[in-house]
Amino acid sequence: MSTTIKIVITGGGTGGHFYPLIAVADKVFDIAADRKILKPDVYYLADKPYDSNLLRRKGIAFQKIYAGKVRKYFSVKNFVDAFKTFYGVLDTIVIMFKIYPDVVFTNGSYVAFPVLTAAKILRIPIFLHASDAIPSRTILTAAKKARKISIAFPEAAEYLPKDAKKVALIGNPIRDEILKPLTNGAHEFLELDYNIPTIFIIGGSSGARVMNDAIVDALPQLLLDYNVIHQMGKQNYKETKGRADVVIYDHPFKNRYKPYAFLDTLALRMSAGAADIIVSRAGGGSISEIAQWKKPSIVIPIPSNISRDQEKNAFSYARFDATVVMKQANLSANLLISEINRIVGTPKIKEEMVQGAINFSRPDAATKIAEEILEIGLEHVK
Repeated sequence: MSTTIKIVITGGGTGGHFYPLIAVADKVFDIAADRKILKPDVYYLADKPYDSNLLRRKGIAFQKIYAGKVRKYFSVKNFVDAFKTFYGVLDTIVIMFKIYPDVVFTNGSYVAFPVLTAAKILRIPIFLHASDAIPSRTILTAAKKARKISIAFPEAAEYLPKDAKKVALIGNPIRDEILKPLTNGAHEFLELDYNIPTIFIIGGSSGARVMNDAIVDALPQLLLDYNVIHQMGKQNYKETKGRADVVIYDHPFKNRYKPYAFLDTLALRMSAGAADIIVSRAGGGSISEIAQWKKPSIVIPIPSNISRDQEKNAFSYARFDATVVMKQANLSANLLISEINRIVGTPKIKEEMVQGAINFSRPDAATKIAEEILEIGLEHVK
């Protein structure tokens, strides 16, 4: 009998895919140690390591694979990536045969396709996680062959096999490091004014240009009454901050504006702790974090012609009375200011949103997924 249980995790391209995988891997290691079961060997298969230092610290082995993207619009790159995907599948079959894992876990993305194809050919058990209200194409393609599928939004079940034992509403895994906001010392750390409320804007890892533009337009009015923490994404930081500097150049309270390209773990927890309201895109991971932080929010989903899932995520969360959904087509500085003032200035609305966030949140998601992965993997080892 093997002395280890081998687990492959895959998915990537963004932090929204990568960090939930790490959250699950952390729990796999913890549970295995607590229950003194077989030592887990965890492999991360992707085209890029995303955060090689973090993988090294966690003891997760990175194995490069090749995968091509499928774009919804015409592009010559689609033809190139089709060959890349074909080669990636063949190469990944060889890699997977050498590792021969006991279970494969993924939350989707294009990079998971070669791994899932190899797993099906080699008859390795598959565990899928749908982090959005509409499962990704990769998840849908592999759903019939999966041993288990966890979902974060109830609506996702509509698209998946009608098997109650296979599909379970578990929630999105969140790293322990960011589960709890930090309130003590947050205002000092971020240099915020204690006497006024704080708005925390989350632009995402790659930013959100339309949303950033509306925020900048609203700054002259917002800074009269609020601190504004603005995570705008590395891609848009220089342009957005430059425009903001011009807009608030002679503003009497310009020091209340705190722009960031990226927030590390400590700064993120401090920002969440200081926030009276959060304004965000509507990715499944972002919504799950906001819910876990128990904060009122406004979510601005990417339009459905660009993102197939964010609008459905947003309205699913809104059904818990936890947020206000503002469509991008209707987004303006004046509307944003009006909604922020209405929510922050009405204690009853804030209380309802906090309770809605609590009802939606599932803080034990990573633990439950890790338990299922170990159970499937141990069966395969035997």
